[in-house]
Amino acid sequence: MKRPRMIRHRLSRRRPRGTLALLMVILTTAAAALGACSGSADKDGDDPDLRGGTLRILAGSELRDLDGLLDDFRRQTGIEVTLEYTGTLDAVDRITAGTTDADAAWLASDRYLRLALGDAPDRSGTIVDRATTMMSPVVLGVRSELARRFGWVDNKAVTWADVARKVAAGEFTYAMTSPSSSNSGFSALVGVAAALAGTSDALTLDDIHPVALTSFFAGQVLTAGSSGWLTDAFVRSATPIGGMINYESEILALNAGALRDDPLTIVYPRDGVITADYPLQLLHGDAAHRGAYDRLVSWLRAPDVQRRIATTTYRRPAAPGVRLDPAPWPAPELPAQLPFPATSEIADHLLAAYQDEYRRPTHAIFVLDVSPSMRGERLELLRSTLRELAGTGTGSGTGTDDTLEQRFARFRERERVTLITFSGTVHATLEFTVNDPQPGSADLAAISAAADGLTLGSGTAIYSALEAAYRYVADSAAAPADGVAPLTSIVLMTDGENNQGTTADAFHSSYLALPDAARSVRTFTVVFGDARVDEMRTIADWTGGAMFDARTSSLSEAFREIRGYQ
Repeated sequence: MKRPRMIRHRLSRRRPRGTLALLMVILTTAAAALGACSGSADKDGDDPDLRGGTLRILAGSELRDLDGLLDDFRRQTGIEVTLEYTGTLDAVDRITAGTTDADAAWLASDRYLRLALGDAPDRSGTIVDRATTMMSPVVLGVRSELARRFGWVDNKAVTWADVARKVAAGEFTYAMTSPSSSNSGFSALVGVAAALAGTSDALTLDDIHPVALTSFFAGQVLTAGSSGWLTDAFVRSATPIGGMINYESEILALNAGALRDDPLTIVYPRDGVITADYPLQLLHGDAAHRGAYDRLVSWLRAPDVQRRIATTTYRRPAAPGVRLDPAPWPAPELPAQLPFPATSEIADHLLAAYQDEYRRPTHAIFVLDVSPSMRGERLELLRSTLRELAGTGTGSGTGTDDTLEQRFARFRERERVTLITFSGTVHATLEFTVNDPQPGSADLAAISAAADGLTLGSGTAIYSALEAAYRYVADSAAAPADGVAPLTSIVLMTDGENNQGTTADAFHSSYLALPDAARSVRTFTVVFGDARVDEMRTIADWTGGAMFDARTSSLSEAFREIRGYQ
């Protein structure tokens, strides 16, 4: 999930004291320099004393595109690198609480993590070392026809305030990831807040302008829990979207692929951006993992590997002296950098205010299976998951089990929540509006009470329930509350397969006949129990959503992850 701000590479390693320790440092540095000068780690394979080891890394999901690169590292060095992919908030929770067994962390940015560790003095020495591995600024991609009309093509004077004016005039809409789930979204939130504040110093609460931010984020019409998924959804959107705030690397990849014939114009606002620097961080300093970490850092920063990263991922080199091929990059130099919040309190305030005040209201529609197979533990898991989202379940209090991820996954202020339950038929539709998002409020207590009151029926009519949900969406879209169309999504949870009511083909036909506004609402499917994976994946594909597997994690974790897409 979160947090950047470019920091130019400088290894600040702890130096052991004493003659022997100094000798160890010299030898380690010399070995690293040899690897870097050779341009790769090929020669390591010839020396059995330098081969082998493991490194377990807690990593951001965007690093999946480095799998092939890391396979080469393993073949050349014998060091096994395993990446456990997670969101930034979850990584911050686990690292600050000391509950991860990872040897290293590799997120898009460590800015938020370092703020959080600074607030936990007993964990202040958790990060033993860090090294920047690559860089990608969070920028604005604009549809070419709009960029020409706005005069933004090859215009280095465009500011975030200029973008805000186009949003306020109703001329520009955009896609952006959720700041509580994705680093690119958090970078955009912090960067825009700093730019509109006009400050070059670390953000304080007095610098934040809620009215301006509310006006700016009214232009966001598509959200997502990951930067990669956002680009796919942007291309597939049933209604046109003017642009996208995302990593430069994602926009360049999109321009080279799906939008090759009509690429987005990349705008680097003059007042600055925030850049992800992908630091690889060592979380403890035992000798075995220290050696594997140093070898990986040296290998990743070797010139030929840096060039390969740039070519395959469109992220900029972090090592000095490695030049960019000017062809894909509109701006060879990194844009100016905007300041970051001074404390985690300010960062958390921005996140909470974005969810409850700045962004468009949201409408979450949950289509929930209460067929006989949900009897017992499964039904109780569903009830407890809804209670957790309402702030009344396990981990929803103010104690040590109240994690950042749980806190920002809860139902938000101004959010409409609709529960549509089904078995062999579609049951009653329950509607709620969250005016008070504080745990224990009457609004959230009503949702918890509805969860406790879920009762079972017979049969499983998945497609009849989905048809009912989309009819409900179409009716709601025709008359949006207060004239503002909310960010609407559907979550379908089932533990079985369709055996009654509407067929898959009949649902698909009715879906395709919907107006664009209703068809633009995506369904996020949750595979639970004995649900058919192919069925759930097809529904997600038809509607432009995504499938989440609660069998490999938990129902609660799947629903929390989906909240980043709502």
